[in-house]
Amino acid sequence: MAGVNKVILIGNVGKDPEIRHLEGGVSVAKFPLATSESYKKTDGTKVETTEWHNIVLWRGLADVAERFVKKGSQIYIEGKIRSRSYDDKEGIKRYSFEIIGDNLTLLGKKPDDANSNTGSAADYSRSNTEAPAVSAEPEAGDDLPF
Repeated sequence: MAGVNKVILIGNVGKDPEIRHLEGGVSVAKFPLATSESYKKTDGTKVETTEWHNIVLWRGLADVAERFVKKGSQIYIEGKIRSRSYDDKEGIKRYSFEIIGDNLTLLGKKPDDANSNTGSAADYSRSNTEAPAVSAEPEAGDDLPF
C-alpha cells in the first residue's frame, strides 16, 4: 500500500521569493512561510506559536511566485514534504525539510485594490501553469447535447 504525503498550509510569506533560473529555462522559487496558531492556557493566558516552513516552487508556479508573491502576502499552498540530510561544518548530521508546492492560491487583496473591502484569490497549480492555452470554442462536428 502506498503512503500519502500531502501538506496544506495557509500563512504569510516571510520574505520576497528567491528566484533562480536553471538550465533549460527551468525556474525555482524559494521562500519562508509562517503559519500561526493560538490557544488559551487553563489560566486564561493566550499563547501564540508560529511555525516557519521552507516553500519550494518549480517551473510555472515559480514564475507565478516571481510575479505575484511578496513579503507579507497571505497564501494557500498544497504540496508534499521533502526532507534532506547533510553534514554541517563540524561534521554533525543536520536535516532540512521543505514543502514542494503543487498548488498555490493568492489570498487577500490585490495591492491595487487597497480601497476595496472585497478580497480576491487567484488559484495556480503545477498543471494549469504549464498547460498550453486551449480554445473555449467547440470544434466543428462536436455533437453537444446542450
